[in-house]
Amino acid sequence: MISLVTGGAGFIGAHVTNELIKLGHIVVVLDDLSGGFQDHVNPKTLFVKGSITDTELLSKLFTEHKFDYVYHLAAYAAEGLSHFIKNFNYTNNLTGSVNLINESVKHKIKCFVFTSSIAVYGAAKPPMTEDTVPLPEDPYGIAKYAVEMDLKVTHEMFGLNYVIFRPHNVYGEYQNLGDRYRNVVGIFMNQLMQGKPLSVFGDGNQTRAFSYIGDVAPYIANCVNVKEAYNQIFNVGADKDYTVNELAKTVMKAMDIEGELRHLPPRNEVVHAYSSHAKANKVFNIKSSTTLENGITKMVSWAKTAGARKSSRFKNIEILEKLPSVWLED
Repeated sequence: MISLVTGGAGFIGAHVTNELIKLGHIVVVLDDLSGGFQDHVNPKTLFVKGSITDTELLSKLFTEHKFDYVYHLAAYAAEGLSHFIKNFNYTNNLTGSVNLINESVKHKIKCFVFTSSIAVYGAAKPPMTEDTVPLPEDPYGIAKYAVEMDLKVTHEMFGLNYVIFRPHNVYGEYQNLGDRYRNVVGIFMNQLMQGKPLSVFGDGNQTRAFSYIGDVAPYIANCVNVKEAYNQIFNVGADKDYTVNELAKTVMKAMDIEGELRHLPPRNEVVHAYSSHAKANKVFNIKSSTTLENGITKMVSWAKTAGARKSSRFKNIEILEKLPSVWLED
């Protein structure tokens, strides 16, 4: 089995790659290292530095390696920032995905595995199910839903099989601690290690089901072996929701650092977002999941070894109007 993993130097992609190696796949990792790190890439893979927007490179890779499966995890997954980087968002997250789908059709890929997002649901009443009508509220969610729809019509037209996952608020080892725009767990840990207050937008009562990577990556990797999963969509992640304030307390306790909260003006975001996983639990025979406390403890152990990272600013913000000022701070 030969598989292409896009975004394999990134957080979820690196873990999915490791799971594929365990399953006996030969893996080619494609990543432009814009949000990932090459030292996170499993050394048993062939690493190619490049972008999914490079159609010539994609054609060359598909022709040379004759992939059986494509695992598409490359994306710039900053929901809030996507309002201010629309062109970048749609070029990378939508057009880049279509480039991969085109090559998958041409080369008769057996199954295309796509990580979408809970962002496709927008402000729907939780817990969202796969039957909840998507109504994304940010360009990131719009791009993800557009790719989902394209995979459906591509299957109907050309027979390309797919499996779509909608993970949410995934955290764990290999998360980019220096990314100030996404992954609140990593942001909190990085701020605590630097002696900074924890940035909380609004009152901190927003709720999310923070999901440990070990409860997500194995099912994404193995789904191509589960025929009942083909041409289906699955929510995947934790069942219990917590407020951002509760998360902050959990992270401080695990790191044994008594930090303080810095409440910022609220930003335009969905207040309550978590999903039902009954469908995934049944199809993938999922029996249990990692508690928030245990997952955070595992990540803290890694984060202390990895160390704090300087948070860099996104260089090409396209719209400055209404941009949260904290995102411009040095």
